[in-house]
Amino acid sequence: MKTCNVSGDGKPGQDQIKRLKKIISEIPDDDVLYEKAEVIKALGDPTRLKIIYILTYGELCVCEILTAMEKPQPTVSHHLNILKKAGFLKWRKEGVWVHYSLSNPKITDILDEMLENR
Repeated sequence: MKTCNVSGDGKPGQDQIKRLKKIISEIPDDDVLYEKAEVIKALGDPTRLKIIYILTYGELCVCEILTAMEKPQPTVSHHLNILKKAGFLKWRKEGVWVHYSLSNPKITDILDEMLENR
């Protein structure tokens, strides 16, 4: 489908400008896109992705996550905090331990589907 109909001065025609304005009016504004990009960035680290995949199998105590990750406690805590701030994790405190679970149990299905066709 040919959409570009540039005039002699190198500018789009009026129909194209109308179409572009309609498209732009229907997408989120820059602030919303920035927030969404920040959430997506939270998944842009292999350690955080591994935590997400581990929690696909259900709630785990932070001590279990530390053992599964084979990384130092400060490193795992850092990544858990990023995932919490992005809204990917739920947590509850039980005594001195914190238990984590996915806020959306289908997140790994969504990730797999999204990355399947790349």
